[in-house]
Amino acid sequence: MKRLGCMVVLFTLAVSLAAAQAPAPKPAASDTALPAIDQVLDKCVAAMGGKEALARITSRQAKGTFELAAMGVTGTVTVLSKAPNRAATITDIAGFGAFRTGFDGTIAWSDNPMAGLRELGGDALAAAKRDAVFNGELKLKDIFGKLVVTGRQKVNEKDAFVVEATPAGGKAETLFFDTETGLLVRHDAERSSDQGMALVETHYGDYRAVDGVKVPFSIKQVMPQMTIAITLTEVTHNVDIEDAKFAKPAAK
Repeated sequence: MKRLGCMVVLFTLAVSLAAAQAPAPKPAASDTALPAIDQVLDKCVAAMGGKEALARITSRQAKGTFELAAMGVTGTVTVLSKAPNRAATITDIAGFGAFRTGFDGTIAWSDNPMAGLRELGGDALAAAKRDAVFNGELKLKDIFGKLVVTGRQKVNEKDAFVVEATPAGGKAETLFFDTETGLLVRHDAERSSDQGMALVETHYGDYRAVDGVKVPFSIKQVMPQMTIAITLTEVTHNVDIEDAKFAKPAAK
């Protein structure tokens, strides 16, 4: 979803280096004592700091590093996000150059040394819109037309409630919320790459409080042939970010 805007650019980078296609997700274990969806969502918001604390945050700049261990590739990443629905990510890789993606509220785009500058449409545009919603934990019912708690499943050896999230006119995504903490710990969804749409698992961990709001400092994207590990080192809130930072660059 919106989680720091990392998903699109890092997945694009991975499949640009080596195309991958993920297997279908395993079905969630059945459970007759599942909570109502509002209980799951309310617990997540409370765990992240509460509605008032989240509402006070209107922009975020995050910096960190990432690693594609299977390929020996490392680099730095900067993620910019701004209310209500703007996002941009810049990934710099020695020997490859800069990989950039953005959404300015209307147009979604990507730009990298391998595929060049392109504007996204169709499912890729719809996914970019969902991911760019700022403070998306407060707005999951608006982002997805249908949310259903379908079962429990282990995520990193801990129990998680499984929520099937279906957007209007789009494919269902799967959200996993830790049953104990309430935090979002995994998000399975199709995302855009230079080879088309493909499924990717995104795992969130090492949540830390920044200005009263929990932020995952560890983000891991899992695909059949590789795992991308992102480690944030700096998160700053309510910074002044010009709208131009999210706009599609001019053609070269």
